[in-house]
Amino acid sequence: MSNQTVVVDPVTRIEGHLRIEAETRNGKITRALSSGTAVRGLEIILKDRDPRDAWVFTQRICGVCTLVHAIAAVRAVEDALKIEIPPNAQLIRNLMIGAQYVSDHVIHFYHLHALDWVDVVSALDADPAATSQLAQSISDWPLSSPGYFRDVQTKVRNFVESGQLGIFTNGYWGHPAYKLPPEANLMAVAHYLEALAWQREVAKIHAIFGGKNPHPNFLVGGAPVAISVHSNEPGAGQTSVNTVGLQKVANVIQQMKDFVDKVYLPDTIAIGSFYKDWFKPGHGEGVGNFLSYGDFPTNGMFDPSSFIIPRGAILNRDLSRIHEVDLHAEDQLQEFISHSWYDYEAGKDVGLHPYIGETALNYDGPAPGYENLPMDGTYTWLKAPRWKGNVMEVGPLARVLMLYVSGHEQTVELANYALGQLDLPLEAMFSTMGRLAARTLETKVISDMMDGWFRELNVNINAGDTRTQNADKWNPRTWPREAKGVGFMEAPRGALGHWVVINRRKIKNWQAIVPTTFNAGPRGPDGAPGPYEASLEGHDLHDPKQPLEILRTIHSFDPCLACAVHVADEEGNELIKVKVS
Repeated sequence: MSNQTVVVDPVTRIEGHLRIEAETRNGKITRALSSGTAVRGLEIILKDRDPRDAWVFTQRICGVCTLVHAIAAVRAVEDALKIEIPPNAQLIRNLMIGAQYVSDHVIHFYHLHALDWVDVVSALDADPAATSQLAQSISDWPLSSPGYFRDVQTKVRNFVESGQLGIFTNGYWGHPAYKLPPEANLMAVAHYLEALAWQREVAKIHAIFGGKNPHPNFLVGGAPVAISVHSNEPGAGQTSVNTVGLQKVANVIQQMKDFVDKVYLPDTIAIGSFYKDWFKPGHGEGVGNFLSYGDFPTNGMFDPSSFIIPRGAILNRDLSRIHEVDLHAEDQLQEFISHSWYDYEAGKDVGLHPYIGETALNYDGPAPGYENLPMDGTYTWLKAPRWKGNVMEVGPLARVLMLYVSGHEQTVELANYALGQLDLPLEAMFSTMGRLAARTLETKVISDMMDGWFRELNVNINAGDTRTQNADKWNPRTWPREAKGVGFMEAPRGALGHWVVINRRKIKNWQAIVPTTFNAGPRGPDGAPGPYEASLEGHDLHDPKQPLEILRTIHSFDPCLACAVHVADEEGNELIKVKVS
């Protein structure tokens, strides 16, 4: 009987630093550890600052999620001070969030995850004419001629023959787990390259409404931009969104929809048809509990029943019931540190709600990368979030299941169509490939919803309503002595929450629980593994030196470790001071 520990450090094609250790017996993973190996720390930096400025700092948590932390931060302050935003501001936020979803999911599929399924070098053996025939059989995307695919193949060949694979370096090319024929590989590589150019166009929505991308501007109480249909007239200023800008937004939305409908969705079904075994139990199933905070309000942020994506929890794969979730209740959401390099005043096995959360380091583990991590000790910079004591998976799969169970018509139709094309039951979604499919279905749903939000915005403007900001309660003198609130959103990677306690007009405490903290978090006091850890159990590794199977499942969650760790030095002190003159 052969026992072996397989270490993947760092896991690449993600944001941040992640180490995976997997214990195997006869090539099958029996237990795994997920470790965030870099400490960031932001909560300490925010103490005693003006809460209206928090979004600027929190947005710098990550360079991939660009706007999600800013949205959560402004919503936290608005919740604490009970600030309603104008309908136009909500529509603009929805459009910016929607653009983030669509861009992020496409980038994940092609640039971060596709190479786990697509053998780039195999594309050199493809027949461009047969590739063209394949592409045209699944879509009417115009870039599908034999000559086009021949040009793409020449580019790839030049990379390979030069010995400098560039963006395709370090793949396990030739691994027997790759199943796509050469023509499908060539088609996917072509779309990989097209998506690089496509994402530049999508970023324009953030630039138009938020001034720039990445890290667009935001504002507590509304949108950071005014609307003026006359600002494009001669002599008018260009500091507001005008008819020219709105037309650009309309054009970009159409480009997004075309790529999703004619490239991304067909590619997902085509690739999934060759990897149907990755839809089965034992291939990344995980914990079976799913959590969504909900998002895209139709009647303001204070009415969760109006959210298009529902708020709730699904437990034990039971799709007959959605459990209610209260983000303020201190006995529901809690973070544990029994296996994390942190301390709580009350002890290592106590769970704390974010309102009373603490960020104090206590690193007593081995130097990551030099020794194996202790299975029963502390081994990560991530905390272990729990909802009512349950380990929860967050992300596109959780949201699609929530939409499906709640009867969202388009989601039900899309899921049934995609699963029908692959001859699979709904339960196949509880898998590595199920996460990939859910992300694609969600992208289609959201890109279509953007049309409706944009039309509604134009209806308001044409009716004379151009208001995008609410200055009510902007003056700190009107604030209560103490207030607390939660800002949440369904970020592309999953449920994101920022909790703030305001005292005497300053931030007293700020805590964030991000999607990757849920998914990549460690064991809790009861020893139950986190979602990454649980999802790896049962995997068969063809070659421990080329653990492609581990990468497939971990990448299916779309890890973002930069978001998931906290910031402080070894003594728990503030690392940096930012002075604004």
